[in-house]
Amino acid sequence: MKKLLRVAAVAAAAALALTACGGGGNTADPANVSPTGEIKPREISWLLSRPADGAVINIMKKLADDYAKDHPGFALNLITTPDRPSYIQKLETLAAANKLPELFDTDATPFAQQLAKQGKMVDADKLLKSLNLYDNYRPGALDYQRFDDGSLYMIPFQFELEFMWYNKALLEKAGVSVPKSLDDVPAMCTALRKAGITPIAIDGQDQWPLERYVAYQPFREAGPDFVQKLKKGEASFSDAAGQKTVKWMAELGKANCFQDGFSSQGYSDAQNQFTSGQAAMYNIGTWELPSLATDKLNPAVRDNIDFFTLPTTEGAVTAANEFVSPSGIGMAVNSKTYDPLVSDFLKFALEKYPAEYAATGALSPTTDVQTAIPANATPLYKKALETANDLGDKQTMPWDTQLDPTTNGRLQQELVLLVQGDITPEQFTSTMNDAIKQNAPKFFK
Repeated sequence: MKKLLRVAAVAAAAALALTACGGGGNTADPANVSPTGEIKPREISWLLSRPADGAVINIMKKLADDYAKDHPGFALNLITTPDRPSYIQKLETLAAANKLPELFDTDATPFAQQLAKQGKMVDADKLLKSLNLYDNYRPGALDYQRFDDGSLYMIPFQFELEFMWYNKALLEKAGVSVPKSLDDVPAMCTALRKAGITPIAIDGQDQWPLERYVAYQPFREAGPDFVQKLKKGEASFSDAAGQKTVKWMAELGKANCFQDGFSSQGYSDAQNQFTSGQAAMYNIGTWELPSLATDKLNPAVRDNIDFFTLPTTEGAVTAANEFVSPSGIGMAVNSKTYDPLVSDFLKFALEKYPAEYAATGALSPTTDVQTAIPANATPLYKKALETANDLGDKQTMPWDTQLDPTTNGRLQQELVLLVQGDITPEQFTSTMNDAIKQNAPKFFK
């Protein structure tokens, strides 16, 4: 994984350099969202970074087949690379060669913003409004896809809420309750360990789950603006919010909050530890509702499972109903290949997609459909869905979508070392400040 991240980081730098040298010369007008002319069916492609058997891909396959019935010759070619580092490398290589397909996935990363500035992406704000679909979307789903300047160039296909799931029986056994503050978590971990219980199950292998934790304290302390400034070098880990999260992460490590050997354990390992009753808590999103809030969950723990949202802190500048609510990786539209066919297909697909997606039991990125609760759901399923009805205006942005790729890769490595006690908070602070100082100017000008 670390090697892949380094490769992706090098590819990012190279791609930026190449695109900056004139790769955008063949782009069309990104604001021209209503192209005129004849609809000529052909195969179009979508470069994806999603589970091959997931709801998004299955639904879009179905909708493409339906569209092709009335447009013979049309086909949607799905180019799937679920492994995120490999996908990023492929995306940036194609962008540098000016060979992006009609549709492609991307987060609101610094690299994607460079593409938008070069005119390579259709303005999604104008596009959705031209299709009379903009007002149907949840503001939070669209905001997650926006760049720092508020511009929107990606279309969301998901909407998720991230919770801390917990086992009530294990907390009771240790004599602890749900933490009222983030600052209560280390002491809670210590009590759970003394009771012979693993406090938190985490997927350490993929690195992004641990990176979620480093975002929490600054979000409560300074709001979402902190990471926006940090990534540009306008703030640092030496600042109050930065030091609070560095010290908190070190405290999580000293309290043995995560399972032994967490850095080498993957997604399924963490899930199994929680669902088997070995770990007291598990930080994951509503995409896991089928596993955590239906009769598929282990009967031995099913009645003891509940969740809480991101705790606040004393003097927090964000509210309890403001936490991580991502709309997943977005879909961008290539301005160079945007024509009447692509426009017409997107109108057809985006109008029908929300109802199809909600029927799978997932939260739609729009509010014009109602999620179908599965027949085998536990009461937690409905409780989780209803949480979406009372969200604040701010959300915790995952830092892996905000930092430049080189700094992000270094952060993920250093976080593991910090939590394992292999480096001190002072060493972490110095290393990360140097990384931002060196890398940020290349991405944020």
